[in-house]
Amino acid sequence: MELRQLRYFVAVSEELNFGRAAAREHIVQSALSQQVQRLERELGVRLLERTTHYVALTPAGAAFLVEARQILSHVERAAQVARTAEGTAPALRVGIIDASYDSMPQILHEAQARYPELVIHQVETGVPEQYQQLVDGRLDVGIGRAAQAPSGIASHLFRQDRLGVLVPRGHRFADLNEVPVEALAREPLLLAEEMKAPEFNQFTVEMCRAAGFTPTVHQGTVDSIRAASTLVAQGRCLYCVPSSCISALPGTIWRPLTEPASFYPWSILWRADDDSDHVRAVVACARGMSERLRWLVTAGQPAG
Repeated sequence: MELRQLRYFVAVSEELNFGRAAAREHIVQSALSQQVQRLERELGVRLLERTTHYVALTPAGAAFLVEARQILSHVERAAQVARTAEGTAPALRVGIIDASYDSMPQILHEAQARYPELVIHQVETGVPEQYQQLVDGRLDVGIGRAAQAPSGIASHLFRQDRLGVLVPRGHRFADLNEVPVEALAREPLLLAEEMKAPEFNQFTVEMCRAAGFTPTVHQGTVDSIRAASTLVAQGRCLYCVPSSCISALPGTIWRPLTEPASFYPWSILWRADDDSDHVRAVVACARGMSERLRWLVTAGQPAG
């Protein structure tokens, strides 16, 4: 069994298409298919069901995929340890949801101050994909709502972020200090791209239903806060968004939601078995932010 065979199998399992998997691995499709077949012969089990129309994992393939990802993750970490020992700068791969959110940049800034030699790679991707990339070792740290975290992913809730609504300048809500959640019942609400932020969409819809109504959803979705603010500024819709991402959004005004006030839970995410110094440093910085925000609330100051 070769590592490349494991990589090819994981690629096919994730793409469920031999052509896309081959392109991803920079290999011709026939060679990739041959390597997967050799892997199946060596194991003595069929890992994939294939026809001309679809590719699917067998039960044995699904079980093997979990182990294959872990093996590749351990190999990558072993290589990183070796490079670090040789003097190569250590790297940290961090998942972020949207560049507009300010929590992760603050945390990473502190982690960088502790380890100036650390090279940080930020990957903008949704929480479901962060979970997957954390499990298979492509990410070291993520951020998001941890309600749906799979087994093997540890989390620490570090911020309860005040939720508000983004409205265009001149909107009737712009003159209010706070907006009751119930008032959103008469407004079209924009939701995020479902594949990227299903947990945030769920949180928004549940908040509205708890206030006694099902929101009127604006047709179409967006994959970034900046794209949402453009639609809001044009007067097409409103958008619920936490306080941590409301800077530099021209043409819009943010107002906190009340009756009841809502807070979005941000957690730092990492593999439970990853005890590396740099991951622990990021988690420690997140805990430090949590303590500072708790102090601000205790002192009677707005913490966001």
